[in-house]
Amino acid sequence: MPTAEGREAEPPRSTDIRFENVHVTLGERAILRGVDCRLAERRVAVLGANGSGKSTLVRLINGLAMPTAGRVVVGGLDTRTDLAAIRRRVGHVFQNPDSQIVLPIVEEDLAFGLRNLGYSQREARSRARLALDSYGLGGLAEAPAHTLSGGEKQLVALLGVLVMRPDLIVFDEPTTLLDLRNRNRIAAEIRDLAQSAVVATHDLDLIRDFDRALVLDHGRIVVDDAPGPAVAWYRANLS
Repeated sequence: MPTAEGREAEPPRSTDIRFENVHVTLGERAILRGVDCRLAERRVAVLGANGSGKSTLVRLINGLAMPTAGRVVVGGLDTRTDLAAIRRRVGHVFQNPDSQIVLPIVEEDLAFGLRNLGYSQREARSRARLALDSYGLGGLAEAPAHTLSGGEKQLVALLGVLVMRPDLIVFDEPTTLLDLRNRNRIAAEIRDLAQSAVVATHDLDLIRDFDRALVLDHGRIVVDDAPGPAVAWYRANLS
């Protein structure tokens, strides 16, 4: 599969994630309680009912949330002290792409992150166009982002991350707002990514071929297993 720049790139570096006795509280509410684990697999799922803490857990990985106690270490970098370096290595795809697409024209939005990395406007636009072409979306380059379908928006949000060439991509409920056709397209893109991925989801079919699954309940990891046993426990106890 081509990269978002339309050619094969160097393989991403391995990204080891460590949660070290992580607690997150909001006021008097405990959102995560003593999470302690190491994630090094290529595809990791995070499951849990609404309010279980799964979105907070994945947001910790690139510093969109910070632990109240404990620490999160990604590729040897602490999110408290090395946030800029971590965000160059870790991309985040939000559940709602409207939270991620910041500029009105598709090509401009993809170029925005590249400009922040120091690319010239011309080079950033060129790379953005190449990324769109490589995914069969070249016809959307000049389209107003607000006119895109839900599936097109989610693909553009993903490409906005991929053009930055991260080593790891975090997804928060990436298929929830999509119809079946677009859900299957996004699922295929996640499956075929060169990068490692951590995916918080309710979509149990999405994670069938993943390497590992965590189940959270009331802020704690209650299951850490292969997807089959984890999904069976989730269906029996939380669904």
